[in-house]
Amino acid sequence: MAQALRDGGVRLTRQRAALLRVLDAAQDHPDAAELHRRAQEIDDTVSLATVYRTLSVLEREGVVHRHSFENGGARFEIADPSHHDHIVDVDSGEIIEFHNDRIEEIQRRIAAEMGYEIVHHRLELYCRKIRGSEG
Repeated sequence: MAQALRDGGVRLTRQRAALLRVLDAAQDHPDAAELHRRAQEIDDTVSLATVYRTLSVLEREGVVHRHSFENGGARFEIADPSHHDHIVDVDSGEIIEFHNDRIEEIQRRIAAEMGYEIVHHRLELYCRKIRGSEG
């Protein structure tokens, strides 16, 4: 991520380094305000403007993905070379990553039947936990 900032013409400041640490450690899909809060725990001089500018550069460089889930504003995650989709719990707002080979194959088949090859796609399932379900 540090190299992506440099490639994007942005200096790696102490504040940006704090944000990179937060992004690297994130196991969820935080929004900019949450990233700002976490980064300030490391360096209290990190501004929200720095968070937004840094995220913009990282997104442009393909290092961070921005998601606009229906349950709120933009959420961010480090770009993962392995594809995954998302389930959004409509009650709790939790975002769960998953991968399913059957779904991927069906999507490839549909595209091929229509004369296309998939270049990129996103699948978001908006779900509610079934009462009594543990999984």
